[in-house]
Amino acid sequence: MKVLIDTNIVLDLILEREPFIEAAIALFEQIEQGKLEGYIAATTITNIFYIIRKMKGREVALAAIHRLLTGLQFCTVDRQTVETAFSLDLTDFEDSIQLACATIAQLDAIITRDHQDFMNSNIPVYSSTEIINQL
Repeated sequence: MKVLIDTNIVLDLILEREPFIEAAIALFEQIEQGKLEGYIAATTITNIFYIIRKMKGREVALAAIHRLLTGLQFCTVDRQTVETAFSLDLTDFEDSIQLACATIAQLDAIITRDHQDFMNSNIPVYSSTEIINQL
C-alpha cells in the first residue's frame, strides 16, 4: 500500500511530539518493514527543514532530512501538481498540494492527524493508528 504521510506526522516523529510520537514510530516501523510504502510531497522537505531549523538548529534539521531520504519516496511538485491543487476544494493550500501529489501519484491513502483538513479528499484518509490496524 502506497501512502502519503502528512507533514504533521513527520514532525511528530522528528520532534518527538507527545502524545503522537508512539503512533508515528509505529507507522514508520511499518514502512521500514516494507508493509507500507511511504511518500511525502517534495515541498514537505523544505517545510520540515524550516520548522526544525527554527526550533532545533540547522544541524538537527539537516540530520532529519537525511533520515527522511532513507525511508521515504517523494511526490513531485510541479506545474501540474499546483494546477491540480487549485482545482481541489480544500481550505489550506499546503494540504491541497499534498492531496494533488497523492492523486497524481495514484497513492492509496493519506496518513494524517487532521482528517478535517482533507474532508473533500477523493483518497481515503487515515490516522497512523487506523492504517496500522488495517495491516
